Amino acid sequence: MVLANKEMVVYCFDTLIAHYNSEEAAPPAFDEGQHPLFVTWKKVVNGGEPRLRGCIGTLEACQLINGFRDYALTSALRDRRFPPIQAKELPNLECTVSILTDYETANNYLDWEVGKHGIIIEFVDDYNTRRSATYLPEVPAHEGWTRVEAIDSLIRKAGFSGPITESLRKRIKLTRYQSTLFTLHYSDYASHVKATRGAAPTIAGAKLGNH
Repeated sequence: MVLANKEMVVYCFDTLIAHYNSEEAAPPAFDEGQHPLFVTWKKVVNGGEPRLRGCIGTLEACQLINGFRDYALTSALRDRRFPPIQAKELPNLECTVSILTDYETANNYLDWEVGKHGIIIEFVDDYNTRRSATYLPEVPAHEGWTRVEAIDSLIRKAGFSGPITESLRKRIKLTRYQSTLFTLHYSDYASHVKATRGAAPTIAGAKLGNH
């Protein structure tokens, strides 16, 4: 099994910086494989709680190198919940890569553990519209939710705005999964680049020092 590692996060930062510089990122230093994956960007301001800036991935297995390259940019620039991340935000960013594993069909909507499982819900609403949504394993735990609170939030995330009833919850097909993840703040990325490549990252001639 492939585990999330530092080089995957380094490649996501490399990819985003290369985008700002209209260049290609250097080949990554991790092995190719096939797994579902997510890339999450958060912004840390004044030492406060990191705030989500973008999170997109795929629940289907994909090539890791292409996957991290594509989703690093998609989550940074095209998450519809947020404006695109600008180059000047880089020093405040942290990036998390997640590799998803151990998919299992749950017996019902409560058949999973907060903090252990990510969940995918699929259901047909009262208007016969198919809906689905997912939370990575760390989300319900970070929010302090019970399983029911997480499910109800996910129903809303799936775009359903009607009343949430027990009969609706019971119609949910729930898939649970686990993940390995690795997080790196920009300052740690910059230090790594300086140590391994001899120079700190730059954007179009502007130095992005170690903040």
